[in-house]
Amino acid sequence: MISHLKILLIFTVIMLLTATMKKKKLLALFFIVQIIFVKLLSFFPEFTERWYSNGIYPYIAAFSRILLGWVGFSVGDIIYGIVVFTGLRWLWKRRKTWKKEYKNNLISIAAALSVVYFLFNALWAFNYSRVPLYKKMGIEKEYTLTELTDFTKKLITKTNALHLQITHNDTVKVVIPYTVSQIYTGSVNGYNSLQQQYPYFGYSHESIKSSLISLPLSYMGFGGYLNPFTNEAQVNNKLPLYNLPTTTCHEMAHQIGFANESEANFIGFMASIKNKDIYFQYSGYSFALKYCLRNIAKIDEKEAKKLAPLINKGIRKNFKESEDFNKKYESFIEDIFKYIYDNYLKINKQKDGIESYSKFVGLMVNYYKDKNL
Repeated sequence: MISHLKILLIFTVIMLLTATMKKKKLLALFFIVQIIFVKLLSFFPEFTERWYSNGIYPYIAAFSRILLGWVGFSVGDIIYGIVVFTGLRWLWKRRKTWKKEYKNNLISIAAALSVVYFLFNALWAFNYSRVPLYKKMGIEKEYTLTELTDFTKKLITKTNALHLQITHNDTVKVVIPYTVSQIYTGSVNGYNSLQQQYPYFGYSHESIKSSLISLPLSYMGFGGYLNPFTNEAQVNNKLPLYNLPTTTCHEMAHQIGFANESEANFIGFMASIKNKDIYFQYSGYSFALKYCLRNIAKIDEKEAKKLAPLINKGIRKNFKESEDFNKKYESFIEDIFKYIYDNYLKINKQKDGIESYSKFVGLMVNYYKDKNL
């Protein structure tokens, strides 16, 4: 199956590079066909779940991670750089032809987009159309303010306890004593534990890397991303270190085929707290606590202010560390990319856009209704 896929992908790329105008027209037409097909596929999540997400995709992902996981740098970032350079070079060379040859130029662009769109979906993005996680796990996603507040109080108790266990002083912030690469390696342990309870969260063939564009990602307001073409988990290594374990686990959730951002947040949280390492647990619980407090503040700001004093000062210092990081890299660039990404998510079946990230709170609240933290 893998060898057939490789042949297909190689053939598609060669077809684009050597394409005559007739072939480019066919590729441009194929772009429209693909858009219709992807839209239709979204109405058949069970089909996608069975034949893609649990069928061909695990083989594609495993092959990609085996092929590139051992490489010590982000291959995907380099590919993106080459593609951007080639695209700009092509536009520059064609700059004087737009009046006379605008039709041919537009067809060439559509043909290129057709190939990219094919690879994007075939290698990963069909996962957007799979069965939602709350249905897969048999849990609800709606909650009341009372349920959220009660759950948040439990989170505060748990996070406070972990914080004291680490620092032995409620006013000192947590400093993770690991290197970035040690955090990447240690993240797999949480998935190994999680897999024992839920086999479909299994992770193998590590391919987690610091993004070569971590600085731009900081200005864009992103903690990382999955490269859908290489299946590398790209992490922004400039983040405050206590955030890094859960951020890494979030990107790993995308690697195993969960495209929805709220689902990746939930799985990343679960993989962090299931880790035997207390620093990973602290990262997961503090991450969840921060989101719960934000959601309460959106509904009842007074209630959120009542809860804040219950949190250890050291934990609040970690939260302040994140706020300072965000302020340091705050710029108009973030607004632009957040707008673009917000619409990208909405196009890909996440109607709440960037707000989808916070929807995982509903999954947590309902998952732990009858369970202890």
